[in-house]
Amino acid sequence: MLEPPASAGHGFKVEIGGADPHAASRTLRVTGPGGDGVDRTLEHHLPDTGQNAWLDLFQVLSGAFGTRPPLSRTAVELPRGASSLQPLLTEPISPDILYGYGDPSVVRVDRAGEPPVWYLLVTSNDAPNAFPILRSETLRDWRLTGFVFPEGRTPEWTLTGENAADFWAPEMHRVGAEYWVCFAAREHDRSLAIGLARSSSPEGPFDAIPAPLVGGGVIDPHIRLDHDGAPWLLWKDDDNGVWPPLLADFLHEPGRIDSLFPEEVDRRTAALLQTLDPWTQTLEPMERFCVEQPLIEAVTADFSGFRERLEAMGDVPGAPAILHALKTRVWAQRLAPDGGRLVGERQLVLVNDQPWEAHLIEGVWATEHDGRCYIFYAGNDFSTPHYGIGVAVADHPLGIYVKQPDPLLGSTAEWVGPGHPSVAPGPDGRPRLFLHAYPPGQVGYKAFRALLTTEIRFEEDRVSLGPSGPAH
Repeated sequence: MLEPPASAGHGFKVEIGGADPHAASRTLRVTGPGGDGVDRTLEHHLPDTGQNAWLDLFQVLSGAFGTRPPLSRTAVELPRGASSLQPLLTEPISPDILYGYGDPSVVRVDRAGEPPVWYLLVTSNDAPNAFPILRSETLRDWRLTGFVFPEGRTPEWTLTGENAADFWAPEMHRVGAEYWVCFAAREHDRSLAIGLARSSSPEGPFDAIPAPLVGGGVIDPHIRLDHDGAPWLLWKDDDNGVWPPLLADFLHEPGRIDSLFPEEVDRRTAALLQTLDPWTQTLEPMERFCVEQPLIEAVTADFSGFRERLEAMGDVPGAPAILHALKTRVWAQRLAPDGGRLVGERQLVLVNDQPWEAHLIEGVWATEHDGRCYIFYAGNDFSTPHYGIGVAVADHPLGIYVKQPDPLLGSTAEWVGPGHPSVAPGPDGRPRLFLHAYPPGQVGYKAFRALLTTEIRFEEDRVSLGPSGPAH
């Protein structure tokens, strides 16, 4: 039984059946004032602990108690899509690929005297076989050739197991005579870290270095090569997973919910999440994210205004830490020639500073064209229609980068949440963007993501969709 803190003006009480962090299902009995001010009790059974089950619950609670309905369950009129966006993989090609083709990394391998081959690596979440490797000679027909880490061969430092492991965002790059795969996974303490594995062949077998390159809550690695072939690692601090529990704790002081949330729907949402917070912190990280989603959406609905109201609180204990975590920082640092460690000092490359990005950017991919440097990235929340792909341009690989003010790609009526781009030459040598997106109505953690592509056109200070000039 969870009682509301003294600071919660709306006073929600929640009784949880199946409260153990590893329970297969849960039942929540919520008591509190409805939107009409009359107290009521609602009981709801979650058949599992996945994101869709939690979204169903929060949709029901919004009707009963006037809390914020989930954004992904709210009717939004989306534009018709760009004709240049081409589906490549829209259904599973193997029962061993459990969640589709999220965070796709596509690389073209050119072979002397032979046609080129494309390889695709994708996120595998908690699947027993980590990081599918797919091969194509056409970009249309793909076959599964294996896994970076087949079952039983994951690095010792990584956490494995259903609903516990998260093997995310693999990328393969040719470095010298080897193929390197950088990736994110959870350590045994549940924090996210970045590792690296090497092979003489793009189809493996891959041998991982014994320890993470960087840890402490980091994700979405990317390898960029200098003109002399020296490797750099780019990555994102995963602070968007840090601030929601900090905020829930911060709101326990009287008056803070009213100060930070001017809308009644968000005050009710914050009060409910306050009550849940002591239990929420016992959950596995991704279920915790699912439970915290309404609070995240209450903040991002007026992200600039929320940040201004929090900044106005000055040095009130807790406020500076939340403000720091509301910034997503993308870093770059040199890799040792053998890929076994980072060397030198890390350098800040990119932060979230555009209105459409809200509280995060992620999934960066750096490339050069005609002497200019371009970073493609994803912004906003991956599990909502606000997710999209942005572009930043600079004269030097480490910046200063200037962003296009609007997303290059956003959600459409055909495809929702386009994100985590990679760039590789197509069959004609012209650059193509590869990305994932959800079919309408299927957005969320572990939901199927399709592989899509489009031609892109590099201009001096921006990127556009559509065919470029002569092949390079």
